[in-house]
Amino acid sequence: MPSPSSSLATLRPDLAASFMEFDLAMDRAGYISQRLMPVLEVASAAGNFGKIPIEQLLQSPDTSRAPGSGYSRGKFTFLPDTFATKEQGWEEPIDDNEAEMYANYFDAEHVSTMRAFHFVLQAQEQRVADLLFNATTYTGAALTTAVTNEWDDLPNATPIVDVEAAVRKVYSGTGLWPNALVINRRAFRNLRQCDEIIERIAGLGAGAPTKASDITAAQLAQVFDLEQVLVAGGSKNSANEGQAATPTQIWSDEYAAVGRICRSNDIREPGLGRILHWGQDGSQVGGTVETYRDERIRGDVVRVRHQVQEKILYTETFHLLSNITT
Repeated sequence: MPSPSSSLATLRPDLAASFMEFDLAMDRAGYISQRLMPVLEVASAAGNFGKIPIEQLLQSPDTSRAPGSGYSRGKFTFLPDTFATKEQGWEEPIDDNEAEMYANYFDAEHVSTMRAFHFVLQAQEQRVADLLFNATTYTGAALTTAVTNEWDDLPNATPIVDVEAAVRKVYSGTGLWPNALVINRRAFRNLRQCDEIIERIAGLGAGAPTKASDITAAQLAQVFDLEQVLVAGGSKNSANEGQAATPTQIWSDEYAAVGRICRSNDIREPGLGRILHWGQDGSQVGGTVETYRDERIRGDVVRVRHQVQEKILYTETFHLLSNITT
């Protein structure tokens, strides 16, 4: 039986409202894609746009004016670029018989909605991780460095030195100071036990941490002199269906990244990139929830969908560190 047209699907804002609770759970799980690449609404599903070269965004023009003459004017040239959003979605069937059989134990519709949300946002998290933790995109001394001592070599690791060197690389290439470090949770847990980190926190007057949990992401940001440390904690099962589970972190513990995240909705603001979202077909950033009837399975189907593209705009605003974990 083919899927129904959108006219036969029913929008379910009541189920979408439960996403707020789920969104908090996803945040606690460490899904960072929308913090790393702020969402930017676009007016069409695909198109062309002009990207101002970063050297022109940061130029220092002569603003002096001689009597009787005009004022200096901006002479930006645009590099042609394109975007193409793509619809992403997942469906969960709800069998009538099973829904009734287990009604006393759980709300099948609610559980199915949460599962659909999970897979849609997990896929987005993976796409963003693949863009940034990418040794093919980030090549050459200006964009990537292999650290000498892995950060799980607790007595000898020098993460403060490594991050500072990456900060200076970004500044040398862009004139912008980085505001974030991106790591996965395993790297974060290693950093909290590094001798260099513990000694620096004690030296800052915060006392001597008695256990790793005393060191927070906010404290690490202070140690590295950055606005934030984004700790990615999302995991997935990388095994094929039917095989034993193989838990895998979405963000590799082989890499860390230092750079600048955009703070505004201005596409001209230099930073890593954006999640471009097209909502004219009913898409919502976190996911639109719809249901429809499928008599072939004698049940309802919950669908979560959104139309997005995750796009790097200024590669040079981030520096990739590799060899982070043994």
